[in-house]
Amino acid sequence: MRLTDIEVLSFDCFGTLIDWESGIWAALAGLIARADRPIDREAALAAFARLETAAEHATHPAPPYSAILATVHAGLAREWGIPADAAADRVFARAIADWPVFPDTAAALRLLGQGRKLVILSNVDRAGFAATLPKLGVAFDAVLTAEEIGSYKPDARNFAALLARVASFGVGRGGLLHVAQSLFHDHAPANRAGIASAWIDRRGAGERAGEGGGWGATAPPPPGVRYDLRCASLAELAALFARAD
Repeated sequence: MRLTDIEVLSFDCFGTLIDWESGIWAALAGLIARADRPIDREAALAAFARLETAAEHATHPAPPYSAILATVHAGLAREWGIPADAAADRVFARAIADWPVFPDTAAALRLLGQGRKLVILSNVDRAGFAATLPKLGVAFDAVLTAEEIGSYKPDARNFAALLARVASFGVGRGGLLHVAQSLFHDHAPANRAGIASAWIDRRGAGERAGEGGGWGATAPPPPGVRYDLRCASLAELAALFARAD
């Protein structure tokens, strides 16, 4: 893969452009305060990942992401011995609008968008992305959400939809680079679809490989997952493209 061949960059949003782990942890504060035992951040994020993955694949057609978040919050309450509270579940779901953007995101997207098309491929619903878009600082050439596609990554349908949209730009598979943090949600299915990918390793998991480090709010990746580039930040990826240009 040559960076100069890339005409379209597709992005996961939450975890890659948006610091969803900080947002999730902050939104869980009220629930954790009611638990009868201490719950640390890594344990809470791992529980979120497990319940989110199960909820996204439990029913067909897939429910909107706001419903997934409410289901996860209710599941965490049950696991932590906290009485059910449907109103609190809905508050947690709406908190997606408050999840913070990573500090490098907006500037990096502006640089990466110079001469290239930008696409979002996200496990979110339209309302959740609409609340997030103003933080990103750019206009995207296409936005593909799980709500529109009817399935959640890592489902192959999401990446088929991405390839179809890229083809509508007159760009083939070789002109696309998918940019994402989650090896589970994004890189493994990108591998299967034959799409080049750049891992934005926001958690520094690459340095901790083999040390028992957790995967945070994403499920563990399958064996053999690959990526074409690994960067610690979106700013680092933008710098690579700037040098190639």
